[in-house]
Amino acid sequence: MRQRLLNIAIALDQLLWVVLTLGKGMPDETISAAAYRMEQQGKLAGRVLRPIIDALFRPLERDHCRLSYWSEIMGHQLPTIYRCRHDIRD
Repeated sequence: MRQRLLNIAIALDQLLWVVLTLGKGMPDETISAAAYRMEQQGKLAGRVLRPIIDALFRPLERDHCRLSYWSEIMGHQLPTIYRCRHDIRD
């Protein structure tokens, strides 16, 4: 049940990010990962959002946005069947 609730929360987060960016945001990216990415790119939105989000998540984990970003990069959110698939002709 916990995993199902987490899946729903992440899906809503991703949807909210796409809606907030009027469709410009990446559909599989969470707000936290986007905030970290934008901060690394030197964008004002990232420099504002990342510290706020990290402060909100501080009771749960340190460096939430950075961890979210690297989770996206590493594909941790993907089901096992979709990880490390290099040849789509299998």
